Amino acid sequence: MCFHEQRFLHVKCAMKNITGKTPFFRLLVPVVLAIVVNEFIPALPSAVVFFSTGFLIMLLSFFIPENKEFHYRWVFGVGAFVFIFSLITCRYKQKIEESSLEHYAQQQDTYKGVVLDIPQQKPRSVQVNTKLVYPVQKNAILYFEKDAQSVVLRPGDEIVFRANMQPFKNLGNPDDFDYVRFMRIKGFAGSAYIPAYQWRKTGKSIPSVYTLSQNLRAKALDFYKSFGLNPDEYAFITALTLGYKSNLSNDLQDAFRASGTAHVLAVSGLHVGIIYFILNIFFSFLGDSGKKLILKQLLIILFLWGYAFLTGLSVSVVRAAIMLSIFCLGKAFHRQGFSYNSLAAAAFFILVFNPLSFFEAGFQMSFLSVFAILFFKPKLDTLYVPSRQFFLKIRDLFTLSLSAQLGVFPLVLYYFGTFPTYFFVTNLLIVPLIGMAIYAVFPVVFFGILNQLNLAVFHSLFRAMSWALNKLIGLIIHIVYVFESLPCSRITNHYLSFAQVVLLFIVLFVIGRYVIKKRFGYVFVVLGSILVFLFINTYNIVNMTTDRFVVYNRPGVSEMGVVVNNKATPVMRKGNNVLAYSSKRIVRLSENTYRSKISEKTFPVDFLILSEDDSFSMNTLNDYFSPQVVILDSSLSKYAAGRITEECRRLHIKVHDVTQMGAFSINL
Repeated sequence: MCFHEQRFLHVKCAMKNITGKTPFFRLLVPVVLAIVVNEFIPALPSAVVFFSTGFLIMLLSFFIPENKEFHYRWVFGVGAFVFIFSLITCRYKQKIEESSLEHYAQQQDTYKGVVLDIPQQKPRSVQVNTKLVYPVQKNAILYFEKDAQSVVLRPGDEIVFRANMQPFKNLGNPDDFDYVRFMRIKGFAGSAYIPAYQWRKTGKSIPSVYTLSQNLRAKALDFYKSFGLNPDEYAFITALTLGYKSNLSNDLQDAFRASGTAHVLAVSGLHVGIIYFILNIFFSFLGDSGKKLILKQLLIILFLWGYAFLTGLSVSVVRAAIMLSIFCLGKAFHRQGFSYNSLAAAAFFILVFNPLSFFEAGFQMSFLSVFAILFFKPKLDTLYVPSRQFFLKIRDLFTLSLSAQLGVFPLVLYYFGTFPTYFFVTNLLIVPLIGMAIYAVFPVVFFGILNQLNLAVFHSLFRAMSWALNKLIGLIIHIVYVFESLPCSRITNHYLSFAQVVLLFIVLFVIGRYVIKKRFGYVFVVLGSILVFLFINTYNIVNMTTDRFVVYNRPGVSEMGVVVNNKATPVMRKGNNVLAYSSKRIVRLSENTYRSKISEKTFPVDFLILSEDDSFSMNTLNDYFSPQVVILDSSLSKYAAGRITEECRRLHIKVHDVTQMGAFSINL
């Protein structure tokens, strides 16, 4: 055997270490590990160190003697692992840098940028997601003063503006949403308000794949307006088919969440699967064998990615498109395509492109729901095998919905603390209707295009199909509102810790294995996990945070509340008040009645809260109250808060400005 043949066999042997039945799962492990490690250990050595190490290990594997290749076949795999780890580390740090604005904030500057998404109109402004290209390359959220120019901005428009870019900032209120982390994951570095006189369009349009996708979606949104739908119905159909949820009212979104059908509002595998089914029927004339089969599957892949392009290339659609593309390729070449490996492949490509997607709740739920369907549904199907086709369809729909919910409900409780009670029934009713609505959109769009010919027959067909679609959407929304209004429609305020989420997934996984394997040892694992879960829950109750008095950070508003057993109760007091608690003496002043009064005695307090009136002077108030801590709430002006802060420092009094430092909590 020649040297080159030996090297080829060596490489082939080495590659088997990172491939097999689930090659993408093996590749996914170092990707996920790199993301998690970099998240919790930001000060890792340079990615170059790992890159060089991985490359040297892989290079070393080529020099292993032929007679020892079998024993050291793992060397190439280790090198590839370290190599991928280094690449993802580099990519992760790049994304973190892109979402940082530290060196450019707090100063007025001239910027050039490109509009990324479809602008969203607010009551007094227009929100525009923008990619800055000069003097820094960052993504930012801009709020333009609403006028004739800002409302006609489109994705790809190049703009020049002057602004004081501000990094995102949390309000610091207890249990508040971590907005800074959320925007970092989304890839945005900061925001700014732009008056009408401080910006203009350059007249250029900077095309990209993403902006072209957004422009196409904008045209589709405009076309949907011709359907004659009311605002809720229009918002629903645009979310259902285009993944555009900006028009959804809070009431409608809350109704879908309460009924357990919120997943239909996000274009995901369900919607892409229906599109695939329609395309499979449409191209059925090509047959199921030979070159025509390959052509058929390639055309389906092309149209699937066309649909992903139309919906703005969201993570859930891209994930579904990747999986179905692998499935189509497998079908074309008579291989198994839809499996855990295709799911891992979708996750791998998405995370390589944007490692921060790993921390998005939508990303986690999307992949866990599909994993749960792959894992649980075959097992649940074995529990009941109906003889009639109708009951078989009902069973499949039931087990599909149950499997998906089993995969995501621990995360739902972790992130939101709520869970829909009637999700079984609502999904049995809503999911088939959703499929009908998606099917109905196609003839409406088709006759809508033909209606441009101004022929009476096409106009009549278009109006008839639009009417039918209108009624169907109205029925779906009505069912959702009915289930939301039912008693105990959802479990609320039941948040799980991370440890409890992990234990729940272990329990569910082991139960799934027990259904098939019937091994008694699985019972002990389940019981042990449940006991640990209950212990953690009991520990959290016993060590529950003490009752607190909170001065909230609500811009321009004076707001206080008492938190008892993690439930907040607002304290609605006007004027000057003494808030008497057993352990603390708190005084809140909102009217400066102490300008000319003389105090014979001091009324010492632990905490003095100043609000609403900018004329307070600590030189005077200190004689009356001698406070240990002064709290300035967010109703005071910036100038007054700064002046009082300086007075407190001269008097050696601790001061807390909630606008600058976040909400202030007092343990009672």
